[in-house]
Amino acid sequence: MSVLADLLSTVFERRYRGASEPDRQNRSIEALCRDLLGSSGEVSGMALARLILDRYAGLEDEGKLAFFEFLTQDMGVDPEAVRDTLNAFEAAPDRKTYRAFMSAAEPPRQELARRLNQVPGATARLVAMRADLLRLADDNPALSVVDLDLKHLFASWFNRGFLVLRPINWTSSADVLEKIIAYEAVHAIDSWDDLRRRLAPKDRRCFGFFHPAMPDEPLIFVEVALSRGIPGAIHDVLSEEREAIAPDAADTAVFYSISNCQSGLAGISFGNSLIKQVVADLSQELPNLKTFVTLSPIPGLARWMDETGTAMPETKDARRQIAAHYLLNAKRDKGGPYDPVARFHLGNGASVHAIHAGADRSPNGQRQSGGVMVNYLYDLRQISQNHERFAASGEIAASPDVTALAAASAKTTE
Repeated sequence: MSVLADLLSTVFERRYRGASEPDRQNRSIEALCRDLLGSSGEVSGMALARLILDRYAGLEDEGKLAFFEFLTQDMGVDPEAVRDTLNAFEAAPDRKTYRAFMSAAEPPRQELARRLNQVPGATARLVAMRADLLRLADDNPALSVVDLDLKHLFASWFNRGFLVLRPINWTSSADVLEKIIAYEAVHAIDSWDDLRRRLAPKDRRCFGFFHPAMPDEPLIFVEVALSRGIPGAIHDVLSEEREAIAPDAADTAVFYSISNCQSGLAGISFGNSLIKQVVADLSQELPNLKTFVTLSPIPGLARWMDETGTAMPETKDARRQIAAHYLLNAKRDKGGPYDPVARFHLGNGASVHAIHAGADRSPNGQRQSGGVMVNYLYDLRQISQNHERFAASGEIAASPDVTALAAASAKTTE
């Protein structure tokens, strides 16, 4: 047991420690990067990497932008070298020419990121660096090539094989619990008492994906309510007055909040694996669970209605109809459902199961969708088929009730 404990402590001891002393040569961050790429010693390389990470952390936005511009302009590929090595490989395809082509085709900034990541605790710093990059790239689209390189690396570093699913409950560390409060992106957690109501009762669950290099930082987490039947309003799920039920008396698991935590990992998909793993774990723990659904917001509905000049109806039935029409028919210019939450769940193989008006009384819920919410159903027998049809042709699986609501909306607008 002590061997396992030692191993785990080694794996999870990944906290960043800065440089032991300042750079005596007073090099610029650009010069430090070039020296790191030219370094062959592990000790000297680690020292240079720490100096770069420390120097970056002290930069204001102007300096960060200049650093990213350096990575864009000076640490990219040499097109002529790529062409020459590709021609050589085509003329004589062997190990040597292929290695030369691979070396020319990979921008130096990718190797720079790898060397920076050799420092314990650097992964979190690089994730934060990409968050800065994404923010600054909004006004500087040329930086997008740097983002593509970082995203390529992160997709490998954060693949499912490295992720650890951990339950999060009221006995979890205060550090993790504070992050759950901070990162909750769907239904704000107002206080520690509010958090306790979500984590402590016996009919509540929360699970998060963690990475060994960032052991105290959830990457994504899902909050789950165990219930009898499918709820149609979030205030029923979160009510202070509700009575908890015994877990083995529940027949339904409700995923009512899924929050991505790291903006620097945008575009790296965790949600699909998270839901599938949680469904598998809950099914094993509680065999009586037969239904797995979400209670989801419809964040794009009001915006779409504004764009199409559609007024929000006053009656609940009409709101359900327009929401059904929106979820089944509204598309982005580049294809796929207009609604981001719909794209996520439908892409995972869920179906649009039920729509509820007056389901979200919060100011945010009223602003986004006039209080309308939706259940996406994860039917274990249909997930693969739904996913394949959605991926192949964009076909959206929906219950007869939702299909009828969308049809009724179409008739009223004819």
